[in-house]
Amino acid sequence: MQRPTAAEFEQYVEQHQSMVFSIAYHILNERTAAEDVAQEVFLQLYSNLESMESPEHVQFWLRRTTAHRAIDNGRRNHSHRHSNLEDVPEPSVDSANSDPMLEKRLRKVIASLPDAARAVVILRYQEDLGPEEIAKVLGIPLNTVKSQLHRALATLRDKISRTVGEISI
Repeated sequence: MQRPTAAEFEQYVEQHQSMVFSIAYHILNERTAAEDVAQEVFLQLYSNLESMESPEHVQFWLRRTTAHRAIDNGRRNHSHRHSNLEDVPEPSVDSANSDPMLEKRLRKVIASLPDAARAVVILRYQEDLGPEEIAKVLGIPLNTVKSQLHRALATLRDKISRTVGEISI
């Protein structure tokens, strides 16, 4: 790609800002830190946009860079942050058969996962990426993705079942 115009870069930001923020927010569980990570990611994108080969490459790069930056940020600020449930954004789609109390509890339990495991869960179930894609995005072996996902789901099942009884995740 040639050097993007300001309008082209703005279009990339508008197209992907919610995805970038959402990944960062769900990994970090802190709005301000997620905003900082998103801003850093887009500044880095602007510097590297000439090397992007396609819009798909941009999206892949944004997911990968956001996940890595958020994990790094979480490690730097090792203290586990707890988000206020009131700060958690409402789901964008109304689900008539959903249980709001279960959803809040699930968000809280997901937030308690270690950063790397939380990133795998978010990329799998929020971004709907397959294990192979997650391995590429995070730059880790496929078996590591599978084991982190397996352990994270077992942890989620255990924590949720202790508070709300047996469910299937």
